[in-house]
Amino acid sequence: MALRLDGRQLAAELENRLRGVISGRLERAGRPPGLAVLRVGDDPASGVYVANKAKACARVGIHSLVKHLGADIAPAELLAAITELNNDPAVDGILLQLPLPAGLEEAPLLAAIDPAKDADGLHTLNLGRLLKGEPGPRSCTPAGVMALLARHGIDPAGRRAVVVGRSILVGQPMALMLQAADATVSVAHSRTLELAALTRQAEILVVAAGRPRLVGAEHVSPGAVVVDVGIHRLDGGLCGDVRFEEVEPLASAITPVPGGVGPMTVTMLLVNTVVSWWTHTEGGDPGPGSVDNPLADLLP
Repeated sequence: MALRLDGRQLAAELENRLRGVISGRLERAGRPPGLAVLRVGDDPASGVYVANKAKACARVGIHSLVKHLGADIAPAELLAAITELNNDPAVDGILLQLPLPAGLEEAPLLAAIDPAKDADGLHTLNLGRLLKGEPGPRSCTPAGVMALLARHGIDPAGRRAVVVGRSILVGQPMALMLQAADATVSVAHSRTLELAALTRQAEILVVAAGRPRLVGAEHVSPGAVVVDVGIHRLDGGLCGDVRFEEVEPLASAITPVPGGVGPMTVTMLLVNTVVSWWTHTEGGDPGPGSVDNPLADLLP
């Protein structure tokens, strides 16, 4: 039976660690970490995600500021709201909840977020830092995958990895993080010919295609590590991009859906916020330990 890569368990462990970092630093910092979430419109799934993020913030001691704006907001007003948060010294992280309502372009809005407060790691500057191997906020879902692999002693170095999906949110940063960890990486997508022939070469297979139950036994080589990033509601239940019941007997390790990558995405959002808070509240203080960030090992 495959080892289950339990995101819920690791997320709980990391939340305990974050609580300790925040409580130990709070008096010196003079304020808790602050995460601002901009939710635009009334998409039901976004409402659930934002509520879950607020609850996670409360559990570790992050001050959560949720701004719920109407779907008919003008782009200039939304840009003004982002600028206000950029200038707020109590805000360490800013998240623009996606997807946006029709008529709003996400690219200029994401670009308007201060890169130092980019809690989701999607600013062009931070994606460039990832590409160059420089420090900066990392995209939360792939960072969560890397943390799961590390927690279970799965070292990508020297292994053949295949990422199914090329989105800027998951697929491309995932490939870059695996490459930075010395894996040999291929990226597959909707126009890849003979997908199964490629994915069967993978020792580590990350599926972020956004298509329910796309990958089955015919796509997986025995002993592969399979990470399922997808989550979908289908036939009254939740499923991923992987046909779990087919793949689990073949894999050496696999993430369940739900309870695998999803909890780690939220936790890495908290990590990015606390790392930003740590940096912002150092204020150039040369005191003991001021240079060493206690969460730096969590960022790939």
